[in-house]
Amino acid sequence: MQAVQIQPDRERCLRAVQAKDARFDGWFFTAVRTTGIYCRPSCPVAPPKPENMQFFPSAAAAHQAGYRACKRCRPDASPGSPEWDIRADLVARAMRLIADGVMDDGGVPALARRLGYSVRQVERQLCAELGAGPLALARAQRAQTARLLIETTTLPLGDVAFAAGFASIRTFNDTVRQVFALSPSELRERAGRARGGRDSPTPALTQLTLRLPFRAPLQPDGLFGHLAATAVPGVEEWRDGAYRRTMRLAHGHAIVALRPEHDHVSCQLSISDLRDLASAISRCRRLLDLDADPIAIDELLSADEALAPQVRKGPGRRVPRTVDAAEFALRAVLGQQVSTAAARTHAERLAAAHGDPVDDPAGGLSRLFPEPSALLAIDQDSLALPRSRRESFTALARALAAGQLDLGLGSDWHEARERLATVPGLGPWTVETIAMRALGDPDAFPASDLGARAGARLAGLPDTAAALTARAAEWRPWRSYAVQYLWAATEHAINHLPD
Repeated sequence: MQAVQIQPDRERCLRAVQAKDARFDGWFFTAVRTTGIYCRPSCPVAPPKPENMQFFPSAAAAHQAGYRACKRCRPDASPGSPEWDIRADLVARAMRLIADGVMDDGGVPALARRLGYSVRQVERQLCAELGAGPLALARAQRAQTARLLIETTTLPLGDVAFAAGFASIRTFNDTVRQVFALSPSELRERAGRARGGRDSPTPALTQLTLRLPFRAPLQPDGLFGHLAATAVPGVEEWRDGAYRRTMRLAHGHAIVALRPEHDHVSCQLSISDLRDLASAISRCRRLLDLDADPIAIDELLSADEALAPQVRKGPGRRVPRTVDAAEFALRAVLGQQVSTAAARTHAERLAAAHGDPVDDPAGGLSRLFPEPSALLAIDQDSLALPRSRRESFTALARALAAGQLDLGLGSDWHEARERLATVPGLGPWTVETIAMRALGDPDAFPASDLGARAGARLAGLPDTAAALTARAAEWRPWRSYAVQYLWAATEHAINHLPD
């Protein structure tokens, strides 16, 4: 299907490029007709003449139009577009799935099945909005993953091609040369990481160190503090200034250590199957909400006099999300009406008894969190929970295992909420907490949350669920982020990095 070249708002794009405004990196791409190169808006090179600029909504559209990536500003390494995390329509859901690598095994038909649409409908809508179809978008994703691995690891180039999702070495070489105007080996030499002699074989558990970019500012204390404070022993931990956890992936498992740095998040990844690499990176970015647009969020929330002091104190708060939506949903039920410590204890017992074992080279992690299907056979009486909560937990696990409830990246947020609400014992707090952290809805609002209500009181806001919901209407569409600022007003451990 022929792609339609969609042009973003030209005047707005011109202003952003002329100001070298980094806030727009990832939102659109600037191509220069006279050089055949495309850049991010903040490229340090002097802006070209306006008549020579062409704007694209995606890197894939720029590739299809014959442009190659700038070697100076590296537009492929900019944070992802916030659009795909704040929208729930077909295009946004498709982009989240493409980033998670869903097309690497089943192509466009697999993407369409996950979305519940025909292949033709998916292709038409992506082309209409992004100027490129799903194949071109996946190809651009693979090229970006390949460059990351070429320049930051010493993996053999054949393994890089395999890990990035290319079907053949030839396609890998041709794509990299077309997109970056350099061969894979030239890219590696240019990055100063060429190795003499033959590369060593890939070990059973491949170790990689990557840099995950984000839009500044990023306030790490509440983000990493929350993940550390709620970490399930054996599955997660805080060690040596990094949040570490196990991840279940399509072809195996991984162990990741994420450490906040000044202008990026350091990601140390141990992965059992390189086919899962793109998915692992996507999930780490999603866990830390790295593609958020903090400037737009904070601008709206700071307009409220009650929230403004917290925004000024710690701008750039992110929503701590999850690498596994089903895991988080089950843990949310375990955490109903109990303390953070009690919720961790319940989850730790489940993981120790029913989670698959993993070997952590660092020695701190031992289990994957159990899949929903593994929890169906357990004796309900073994759960140290009130009877009603045991029944809710089992009902949720059954719905997830049977595929009756989809909380994945391609799920419809509104439909997921409706289905969650039919599970016995899942009230508004649980549903909205799952929507906020598992589904990734930026406007989810658990108004009855005790921490949010405590923060509201400290900020001089109403603290009943109904009154707080009414007051929060002016925070839309960023109510999930408002919750982070309300939590930040309290003295809870989630607001501080462990010593």
